[in-house]
Amino acid sequence: MTAALSGCEEPAVVSSSRGRAPSVQGRADGPLRAQCEVLAYQRIGNYHSLTFVAPEMAERARPGQFVSVAVKGEGTLLRRPFSIYAVSRHGPWAGTIEIVFDVVGPGTRYLSKLAKHSSVDIVGPLGRSFPMPQQAVDCLLVGGGYGAAPLLFLAQRLQQSSLRVNIVLGAATQNRLFNIIEAKRLSASSAFTTEDGSFGIHGRVTDVLERMLAGGTVGVIYACGPMPMLAAVTAIAREHRVAVQVAVEEAMACGVGVCMTCVLPVRRDRRTANLRACVEGPVFNGKTILWERLGRQPDDEVASGEEATAQGWA
Repeated sequence: MTAALSGCEEPAVVSSSRGRAPSVQGRADGPLRAQCEVLAYQRIGNYHSLTFVAPEMAERARPGQFVSVAVKGEGTLLRRPFSIYAVSRHGPWAGTIEIVFDVVGPGTRYLSKLAKHSSVDIVGPLGRSFPMPQQAVDCLLVGGGYGAAPLLFLAQRLQQSSLRVNIVLGAATQNRLFNIIEAKRLSASSAFTTEDGSFGIHGRVTDVLERMLAGGTVGVIYACGPMPMLAAVTAIAREHRVAVQVAVEEAMACGVGVCMTCVLPVRRDRRTANLRACVEGPVFNGKTILWERLGRQPDDEVASGEEATAQGWA
């Protein structure tokens, strides 16, 4: 069954059977809707990971994009958005996508109890991805909590492009840091901060950014995590005149641009454009977001489409 989604490309419908590549119907360039088989579940520290058989989504997915997952149970009428943590485009189980989540309510609790080979309705990949540098520059990736997940996906792509990757991850405590070992493997240099001092540097990610930027070799910062962290990282990037791209963690009710619950105030032509995090984002040029106006009632235009993109490097 194909669902028509206003304000977004109509997703194709895909069916999946044990490890075999599903047939695809619909537009080749739009998001897909698939009944995806659960291939694996695992714990990554305090967090949970699910891997789904989804070859067409895996082929199209780019770092920073997300999928919208249908969940069941009480209070789970709406889908849940999850950043894509990893993809595998080849292998005996065809292509796969992996998501990471924390159990914070009935929806994620349902996902944490899924059995292997369960079928889950997924739409994706959705949203705009991190733009890749067009020249050789050092890249600094800054993540908070499991906001590090899409950044590790990005780190792989940057490495494949022979770009130097530096990573800073932070969390409240050691057990809230995400995949320290993988972060070290994917980076030329890494630093970790905890607010209680239980691991790494005692403090926040912003406490080490000045040192990481002191050499003047970093050309772009990529960040994902809580909004206050992203605002602080953007302020430091502005001070050092470094480009900054942020993947926002905004509540999304529909995930396809219809409900308008995820709009963000963004500067555009000296006006405020309220852009949808699920369509025009979740990745934005951090310097265009009006951080001081987050949470206020939108009072200007709502923009959409290519005209409204806020991904410029300025």
